[in-house]
Amino acid sequence: MDGQEKLLDYETIKAAVAGEKWAAEKVLAHYADYIDELSTVEIRQPGGKVKKVIDEDMRQHISLKLLEALPSFPLEQE
Repeated sequence: MDGQEKLLDYETIKAAVAGEKWAAEKVLAHYADYIDELSTVEIRQPGGKVKKVIDEDMRQHISLKLLEALPSFPLEQE
């Protein structure tokens, strides 16, 4: 995409803030790669090799915090 990230449309954000399940799922899907990146940890293997894995507990925690923050997202007044 030439270095530009595709943004969520305003209607989806507005619906997510209003509590629409489909919109919240779309927001989570949009940020899935970033959430995975934030929840990736390094684990040292017995031979000394370092392996990167996604900490599922951390991933779920970050996703939940995003969902909890959606209702307070500031929208422009129409």
